[in-house]
Amino acid sequence: MDSPAPVRILTVCTGNICRSPVAERLLQAGLNQVLPGGFEVASAGTRAMVGDPMQPISADIVRTFGGDPGNFAARQLTPKILRGVDLVLTMTSGHRGEVLQLDASLLKRTFTIREFARMLDVLDERAGASEGKEPAAGASDGDDPLAANHTFWRGLPARAAAVRHLSLPSDSSENDIIDPYRRAPEVYRQMEDELAPAIVSILRHARLNAPVRGTRAGSL
Repeated sequence: MDSPAPVRILTVCTGNICRSPVAERLLQAGLNQVLPGGFEVASAGTRAMVGDPMQPISADIVRTFGGDPGNFAARQLTPKILRGVDLVLTMTSGHRGEVLQLDASLLKRTFTIREFARMLDVLDERAGASEGKEPAAGASDGDDPLAANHTFWRGLPARAAAVRHLSLPSDSSENDIIDPYRRAPEVYRQMEDELAPAIVSILRHARLNAPVRGTRAGSL
């Protein structure tokens, strides 16, 4: 029997050299610790600086949180890249719109990373209030962890969207990650301050709902 496919997550920004690479590498590093082989995280840009490496300060941020910025090359977002993706996490609402122009079928699986993280926080708070947690796709000791994990994450966008009304920000700009390209180091730090909490929330939800026990969500 073929092994279950990993959950495919795509992060998207503009040039694919500042924001989405950080999200890609830190999510991948954390999710590898939650379930090795269970996730495949990639990134692309709506107007990518094709072939360029990650910006140096972005690379430093990745290293700071335990990720690996090496062997990265920016690539242009295309319908082919979107094919078969389970979840798209964009850096701004504008990027979300551009993703949907390329593939409208991803409407219910595409979010800005900050809004998706807030939705997961609501789900986790609800689970905590009921003194339990969401079952990981009905996983049991006899289940294949990779198959259970994939089933859980395929259903996660719908569960997250169901609590969207409970996670709306006071200002729509709070859905977006600032673009630091060609700007001062302080703007990269602002990007980090906006992006890191969202990644933490996603990794926390993954850990709490992992189909195997004793996992950790990494250093973030």
